[in-house]
Amino acid sequence: MDLLASLKDQMKPYRDRFPSHPRLPRTGRPREAILAEIAAMHEAEAPTWQEGYASGAVYHGDEGHIAFLNQVYALHSQSNPLHPDLWPSTAKFEAEVVAMTAQMLGAGAAGGPVCGTVTSGGTESLLLAMKTYRDWARETKGITAPEAVVPVSAHAAFDKAAQYFGIKLIRTPLDAGYRADVQAMRAAITPNTVVIAGSAPGYPHGVIDPIPEIAALAAEHGIGCHVDACLGGFVLPWAERLGYPVPPFDFRLEGVTSISADTHKYGYGAKGASVILYRSRELLHHQYFTVADWPGGLYFSPTFAGSRPGALSATAWAAMLAMGEEGYMEATRRILAAADRLKAGIREIPGLKILGDPLWVIAVASDDLNIYQVMEEMAGRGWRLNGLHRPPAFHIALTLRHAEPGVVDRFLADLRAAAEHVAANPAKQTGMAPIYGVAASAPPELVRQVLTGFIDLLYEV
Repeated sequence: MDLLASLKDQMKPYRDRFPSHPRLPRTGRPREAILAEIAAMHEAEAPTWQEGYASGAVYHGDEGHIAFLNQVYALHSQSNPLHPDLWPSTAKFEAEVVAMTAQMLGAGAAGGPVCGTVTSGGTESLLLAMKTYRDWARETKGITAPEAVVPVSAHAAFDKAAQYFGIKLIRTPLDAGYRADVQAMRAAITPNTVVIAGSAPGYPHGVIDPIPEIAALAAEHGIGCHVDACLGGFVLPWAERLGYPVPPFDFRLEGVTSISADTHKYGYGAKGASVILYRSRELLHHQYFTVADWPGGLYFSPTFAGSRPGALSATAWAAMLAMGEEGYMEATRRILAAADRLKAGIREIPGLKILGDPLWVIAVASDDLNIYQVMEEMAGRGWRLNGLHRPPAFHIALTLRHAEPGVVDRFLADLRAAAEHVAANPAKQTGMAPIYGVAASAPPELVRQVLTGFIDLLYEV
């Protein structure tokens, strides 16, 4: 398949640089040699994100902060929340991460004990929420053919949850500002609907869905309302305090019954850790897994995994304490100031436009240029951006790396040059541009086959 061959060509130069290890060595290699090989691979990867060339990916990135998290991780590298008798510290870390996150997201106004768990990332948080609503609706309402209503811009993890847990997912359209169309969501609700969801903000376009209206709709129908704040949970509370136009999105809204927020993104902890919160312990209990009659003894787990790396919970806890309210406020101020300058600059580049009205995750499209070729030209200048479909676009999620001096100016200069080059060479298509272009217009089944083949490539030695 031509697309798959192109993807393989993209990966080949890196893989050719380093030796392959398809089987165990007869005798163990010296640790110093292994460390040297890892260091060589690290050196080949590191500079781009450190200098602000990546969208998202590394959200803090300061050398001192990384060293601090590494120290915390080393102290807890053997800990496992599955064994709280051996590592009671991990239970303390997780309970306090949940409590601090809940307080930040309006728990005080919830009228009850907001509770939750630490997870491995935003995808697991969303999967757990959907599984929870499925089981809650089955037990309390007798619903055996559950449905969930989410806008088309909601994260792909909702599709994964639907596939895994036998939930019918109904995707609804967006309005002209790329926000969820609440009236379309209302029309999609049926007696089998167990939950509706919105994003704060959505991954593709960085805009915040009308959460107050979505929450009110859920309350009216007596169903769950999940807010995917994986990107915004650790930004929007501080953006609101800084005076940015942030609509209510958290537990201050009566209809909001759960929220996900990633500590490993703008919480500035290590990858992968997230928090899933519920308005009531009744809901949370539908997330838990317990077995009382297993020959191996009593077994329980709050999330999908049994054994988990306690070190990740420790880094989340440590990062939150090290940042504090003032630290998060200052980080948010710097990121949003950089985003304001970036948006103003993009609007001055002929042929480009910004989709919707985002705060710091900025989607760029064009009515005149091949936007995927613009993205490819930016890749040639070192930038790693995220391609989007429907409509064709790319986005950049700003982080503290982009708030460093000169990064925004460099991005805008490169983007202007890239747009001008594509305008002057409209027929040119190189690198990933034709792959994105075909994927945007090809039948979904063909694209799924390509993606399946690409996953196979990732595991090819």
